[in-house]
Amino acid sequence: MSRLLALCLLLTALPALAKPPRLTLFITVDALGTDLLLRARPRLKGGLKQLLDSGAFYPYAHYEYAEARTAPGHTTLVTGANPWRHGIVDNRVVNRTTGRPERVFTDPAHPVLEAPLSSDDVSPANLMAETLADRLRLSTRERGKAVALSGKARSAIPLAGKLGQAYWYDETVGKFVTGTWYTKALPAWLVAFNTRTAPASWFGKEWTLLRSPSEYAGEDDRPYEGDFFEMGRTFPHPLTGGLPSPGPQSYSAFAISPLSQDLVVQAAKAAIEGEGLGRDEVPDLLAVSFSAVDRVFHQYGPHSWEAQDTLYRLDKAVGDLVAAAERAAGGRNNLLVVLSADHGGAAVPEYWAASGMTARRVDPLRLSEELTQALRARFGPELTATVEELDVYLGGKALEGGKVDGAAVRRAAATWLARHPAVAVAVASDDLYSAPDVAGLVTPLRRGYYPGRSGDVLFVVKPFHVISAVPTGTNHGTPHAYDRQVPVVFAGRGVRSGTYSREISTTDVAPTVAALLEMGTPSSAEGEPRYEAIGTGR
Repeated sequence: MSRLLALCLLLTALPALAKPPRLTLFITVDALGTDLLLRARPRLKGGLKQLLDSGAFYPYAHYEYAEARTAPGHTTLVTGANPWRHGIVDNRVVNRTTGRPERVFTDPAHPVLEAPLSSDDVSPANLMAETLADRLRLSTRERGKAVALSGKARSAIPLAGKLGQAYWYDETVGKFVTGTWYTKALPAWLVAFNTRTAPASWFGKEWTLLRSPSEYAGEDDRPYEGDFFEMGRTFPHPLTGGLPSPGPQSYSAFAISPLSQDLVVQAAKAAIEGEGLGRDEVPDLLAVSFSAVDRVFHQYGPHSWEAQDTLYRLDKAVGDLVAAAERAAGGRNNLLVVLSADHGGAAVPEYWAASGMTARRVDPLRLSEELTQALRARFGPELTATVEELDVYLGGKALEGGKVDGAAVRRAAATWLARHPAVAVAVASDDLYSAPDVAGLVTPLRRGYYPGRSGDVLFVVKPFHVISAVPTGTNHGTPHAYDRQVPVVFAGRGVRSGTYSREISTTDVAPTVAALLEMGTPSSAEGEPRYEAIGTGR
């Protein structure tokens, strides 16, 4: 056989060259921890079930840093990096100049459009790493589009990165908005959408059970559930916010309810049509983050009827969204779907305690006051300590004027915290990279530390201890498994389906998506593609 003939036979035996999907649908669900999803899975019937059954399902992905929160979680998913690289350490940080907490995506130079009273996150200026949206835009010479929508600004902004477009629901005006970083005026399709489907039209309606009461475990009315915006603790939940007519409180009540998930899907459909996503061979990205699971989780807890109903409604909403994306891409062979979560969450601590666990609600305001008093007793009255989740920010004239040794104050604060009955480990920023890795908890603190934004002292509470400034509901934000463990699903073009029980890092998500899109990995990524999930997908 001649060499030429052999080469021809070899080439005809090779599969056709692959091409990236026309559209990638990147779904994040705020607070969809692995435990919550697996508990609901037997009762799922819609889009979530289809993705879990037909995609590459990783139940045991985890965040490698300590503060499992919304802004850093979304940023890690799309950069493949931990906060020590991407710089988004928490939802809020303390401004070193004013001494006051502010949102991590604060940017006075780029205000929110059409929401003058908003104090929300506004731009990706503080984002220090490249995202999937940025890489897609650059790799396609800005022909590929990247659009992100969410019920929260701190979710939409990292998903869009610096080169995409971000839109989010603003509770002060009850509509989707954006910031001047992205555009000087809302696009026509969004103006039309806001006019047509304003949440004011939901005023006076109620959040009722989607299914029969027999399909909900436990009791509807449980101690330590919250009652924000006069929604009540039991079904049905009114969505008026206690107002006689639509206003910010009713818009917030609507945002808490899972009915807001349907509004996000409708907005995504409007974006698909308005931006022409998936219409040609140039790959586009549509990133959608559902926020209601987190809001319900905080107010009612993950074992509540409200949380269960929200998952049932999410199951339906995801199915509707995926179907719309399939139509836009010209079929599922042209579509890649990715689903994950920014963090998990703790049960209501009183629920844990009643079940026999050593659980406790830790008030950060009281902790701040007690620590401040202890430091003042040793170093003088001109010192302050502010606890922001797992960060302690130290301030006051004594430190600002150099009257006391800053390192000594930081180490004293860490020593005091380490002795607190609710704290597992505490370390001053001076010692973060030299301190022993106590119980494996210092390494997550290191990965979440970014100089200038993180606190002067970092700490981790003990398992089943929940930092919460209110006496009801619950929270998240620790390196314990219930907070940091989340599902990851890849489905559609190029994916080899199956359930993969191995533990992976959430930093692997962005490199895997980049590989499926046949483009370079975001520049600061620490993870690697999950090669076992990459196949023909056809």
